[in-house]
Amino acid sequence: MLREVVTFSLVSLSAVLVVVDPFAAVPFFLAMTAEAGPEERRETARRAAVTTFLVLTGFALAGALLFRALGITLGAFKVAGGILLLVMAIDMLLTRPSAARITEPEVAAGAAKEDVAVVPLAMPLLAGPGSIATVVVLMGRARSGEAWRAIPVLAAIAATAAVSYLVLAGASRVDQVLGRTGMNILSRVAGLLLAAIAIQFMIDGLTEAFPALAGVPGGIHSR
Repeated sequence: MLREVVTFSLVSLSAVLVVVDPFAAVPFFLAMTAEAGPEERRETARRAAVTTFLVLTGFALAGALLFRALGITLGAFKVAGGILLLVMAIDMLLTRPSAARITEPEVAAGAAKEDVAVVPLAMPLLAGPGSIATVVVLMGRARSGEAWRAIPVLAAIAATAAVSYLVLAGASRVDQVLGRTGMNILSRVAGLLLAAIAIQFMIDGLTEAFPALAGVPGGIHSR
């Protein structure tokens, strides 16, 4: 039991942290807060982290109800989410900004705004489509098993929001320490992990949609 709790907790934390990827948000954060002082940047980072936590938690808890209302199965969402994450992973491996995460017009619009904490910093930069898809799928796994599985998912969201605050609040120092090379290395490592997560999501979704692929009784592998 303890091993299962630790394993699922690590899986949830790694998945959420990798897809939110606060380190990738550092250049955008610095560009959008170029005129702000250190204290204002910390306040912006705090509000962005809190908003990220609320948005991801809200979708994690209400995602199943939304799908049921729209007639969407979790398997279909896993496949769609996996494709989206794979696109983001490829961009991360190539160390280029992902349009699935945020676009240049959104960055430019954010730089012109007085308050960028909620939009576009928290949404869509941190709590974007990929992050939302990840927490919804993880919570779907939690609901299909024991009730305790929901706790690691919510804890992973909280931990990721806390890390996001720390990274963004110290964005200038992070940028100086890591530099372009360090950021690219982190991006490639995170991209590789995200690609694996994306593929697993798609495999899980296809298996749910086509049980024969898993070799369940009556499936093609059971004959």
